[in-house]
Amino acid sequence: QVQLVESGGDLVQAGRSLRLSCEVLGPVGDVYDMAWYRQAPGKQRELVAKITEGGIPEFGDSVKGRFTCYRDDYKDAIYLQMYNLEPEDTGTYLCEANVRQEFTYSSDTYWSQGTQVNVRA
Repeated sequence: QVQLVESGGDLVQAGRSLRLSCEVLGPVGDVYDMAWYRQAPGKQRELVAKITEGGIPEFGDSVKGRFTCYRDDYKDAIYLQMYNLEPEDTGTYLCEANVRQEFTYSSDTYWSQGTQVNVRA
């Protein structure tokens, strides 16, 4: 079964940096678009960044200029590099990937369990 395993969440001081990683494991055929979302208490899930199969990233307005996103297709992984973190960046970060399993013809969307990022002022 395909699963997304992420790491990197932590408690950090505002202004610091953090990198999140998410790797697609299991019987992977192809990994298409990938994305990072975050969920803060009492708020709707928000798109942080997405990256196409071709490696072109897009970012949510609240993180533009502070976050970067890239993928490693050899490892079937996506990374979110966060700079100059703010308390408003606090939340559970989830990665999402559109994956075609080996020996199948269609793809499905998979989600990670989430990793917690806490930014203190």
